[in-house]
Amino acid sequence: MTAQDDLHDTPPSELRLAWQRHISDSDELLDRLIARHRERQRRYHRIEHVESVVRNVVELAACEDVADLDAVVAAAMYHDAIYEPQHPANERASARLARRDLTKLGWNDKRCERVATMIEGTATHLDPADADAAVLFDADLAILGADGDDYLAYVGRVRDEYNHLDNTEWTDGRIAVMSSFLERASIYGTATGRDRWEAAARRNVTDELETLQR
Repeated sequence: MTAQDDLHDTPPSELRLAWQRHISDSDELLDRLIARHRERQRRYHRIEHVESVVRNVVELAACEDVADLDAVVAAAMYHDAIYEPQHPANERASARLARRDLTKLGWNDKRCERVATMIEGTATHLDPADADAAVLFDADLAILGADGDDYLAYVGRVRDEYNHLDNTEWTDGRIAVMSSFLERASIYGTATGRDRWEAAARRNVTDELETLQR
């Protein structure tokens, strides 16, 4: 069986449905996007992560004042389309790909730029410009508020993605990133996100930092 056969024999139906509902009735570019999310170097930022973020977006949007759900779903589907752990500008490259693909699908320039801006914002998840961006950021960060076993599995998979770093480099970088979350007034930008995940996220991040700093 070829890789292309496998792509069609085991389609991520949840993503395909979201694509057809929110983005386009043409699957050609979706198949290419799915292939990107199945690249071998990925351990956490795989197709399952994208499915989870899209699902979270739809659930959060049902509770928040989202202006353009289609654009938020598009941003969710493309936000890790380019993912190389050693590349410093994955979000910018992913935004560029989203802008190109959505233009091909007939989206107007303003909406394409809106999607691209949201994707670039996932580099820091800071200061969402509006409810749409806040929903995307919270959906992406929902894993921080997962139960303990799922959180540990997430950390392990991210560590695998950064296996080019030695333990000291990984520990120092991870401490810096995770400490920055605790320094925020809130990790999540939506009321729904705060209600669902804030307490658990702060507990998980605190526990991880204590382990890293031993």
